[in-house]
Amino acid sequence: MLRVLLYLWALPVTLIGMLVAFIARGSGGTLLRVDGVLEAAGGWPAWVLRRGLPFSGAVAAITLGHVVVGVSLDALTATRGHERAHVRQFERWGVLLLLLYPLAGLLAWARGGHPYRDNVFEREARAAASASPEKSVRTGSAGPHSIGR
Repeated sequence: MLRVLLYLWALPVTLIGMLVAFIARGSGGTLLRVDGVLEAAGGWPAWVLRRGLPFSGAVAAITLGHVVVGVSLDALTATRGHERAHVRQFERWGVLLLLLYPLAGLLAWARGGHPYRDNVFEREARAAASASPEKSVRTGSAGPHSIGR
């Protein structure tokens, strides 16, 4: 029951992520389901991520609820621990994270830090990824499942 509530709490952002994932798929990307998270690699969203986002510049992947969009399958694998920390943040904060994340970046910047690197949510994700014994790959017992093609 708790798992269902966590998915529902993050659902508004997950729906946005699903739209981006389907744009990726429709523009030549790949979709996978790994540990209850939809992962999209490639396509037009990858082009955007490679060119950069405000405050962070180019990124390998981005999390929107229970959806992770990456520039490639390798990028998704390499960032899985980090991005799963963001999934947990969406489970904790829900749609509020869309406001809290940029506010945390502004706070970091106001304190003389970098709005991306010193953002408390990014620091938490980096710590979770480095603490994970399986740093990059965690596929669970069933492993990744390809969707489509």
